[in-house]
Amino acid sequence: MNIAIAGGTGLIGRALTKYFIEKGHTVFVLTRNLRPNENNIQYVKWLTDDSHPERDLKPLDAFINLAGESLNSGRWTKKKKEEIINSRVESTQNAISLISKLVQLPSVFINSSGVSYYGASLEHTFTEASETISSQGFLTDVAYRWEKEAKAAEALGVRTVIARTGVVLDKQQGALPKMVLPYRLLAGGTIGSGKQWISWIHLHDVVRLFEFVIQHKEISGPVNFTSPYPVTMKDFGKTISKVLHRPHWLPVPGVAFKLLLGEMSTLLLDGQKVVPEKAKSHGFSFEHPELSTALKGIYS
Repeated sequence: MNIAIAGGTGLIGRALTKYFIEKGHTVFVLTRNLRPNENNIQYVKWLTDDSHPERDLKPLDAFINLAGESLNSGRWTKKKKEEIINSRVESTQNAISLISKLVQLPSVFINSSGVSYYGASLEHTFTEASETISSQGFLTDVAYRWEKEAKAAEALGVRTVIARTGVVLDKQQGALPKMVLPYRLLAGGTIGSGKQWISWIHLHDVVRLFEFVIQHKEISGPVNFTSPYPVTMKDFGKTISKVLHRPHWLPVPGVAFKLLLGEMSTLLLDGQKVVPEKAKSHGFSFEHPELSTALKGIYS
């Protein structure tokens, strides 16, 4: 297959690129900064005045858009929040503009989003059929506006999938190393009330689910990229404690967390219980469905 990835240098993008080239596919990484091609990876310049990526792309089986300013790239000032939203909206608009210029349309367009789309709740369980809970703040607004732009691909006649991704577990990057660090320092404990839900997924299941979505042409619309078994923050911490053989004893009050991180504290203080109903109903098999086995695999 020929697969284009925008945002290919991030955690998920790099993992997808590695996974696909190991399977013999060709990956076109869209980037502002060109580098030499390697193996089955071709770097294609875009979002610059002198770039014409439509000339450099071969007929595509899939176009994956992961581009956007990191949520962890600094305190959420008014300017930072604008950068986070605008980077996602503009990258999606540019991706769809590029698709419209291609001689042959890709078979599928997969645009990233987040489970924050559903809003925060302690009681609800969200599937792809669930609606957004209104007035749920910045992260919900980000996801909603991101997805709204992505749906424009449907008007081009391209099968469109929205990857609503939860907390991605990886040893080196993402949220997990930061959550594990206090336990390594013997200072681990529950963050906030501990009742907030974490809808998580192992990085390897993320890339496998992308492949699954590409291959199953009957899948469209939102797809929850989460494990079938979300857990509360309290249970998440206790599981880290057991896997690493470290104590779980020093709680971090939500108020202190808010003082330290400001509005960005919602990343860990708020949550939602999200299940991957669409993936399961289409027969996707998770290799790491349980948190304890996922963490043991990561830290073995």
